[in-house]
Amino acid sequence: MAGKERPRGEAITPQGLEALQEEIAELEGPARTEMAARIKAARELGDLKENAEYHIAKDDQAHLETRIKRLRARLANAVVMEADTSASVFAFGRTAQVRDLGSGQTNTWTLVGATEADPKEGKLSAESPVGRALRDAPVGEEVKFETPGGAKTFRVEELLD
Repeated sequence: MAGKERPRGEAITPQGLEALQEEIAELEGPARTEMAARIKAARELGDLKENAEYHIAKDDQAHLETRIKRLRARLANAVVMEADTSASVFAFGRTAQVRDLGSGQTNTWTLVGATEADPKEGKLSAESPVGRALRDAPVGEEVKFETPGGAKTFRVEELLD
């Protein structure tokens, strides 16, 4: 990790970029079309002042547009980082089996950008305390770091890609 230049934008894997683009396309296409239809149907129900359906649809539309704006900003700041599979270290974009030496539990994690992180899916943010500690750790190395719950020691058992 030392000496490696970090991207100026938001680091993202190629898969994360593709998922981001797909979500934007879905929201800007079918979701907007559906929202316009909901608003039109609600308008046809009559007086807009007391029309709860209309107000709910307009609120939902505002949430949709806010979500699109945020995703577009993420896309504009995205810096795609390919996984370096030539090195035998747990680098950004790589997947590894990591053992918690305290509990004995083994997890399969992929180091991803902060906005791609999803622990339930095994996607660990490279910017999280665990991700920062494990990033660029070679196979077999014990990595010690502090957490709010106390010190932890992990070991990269195997690189899976």
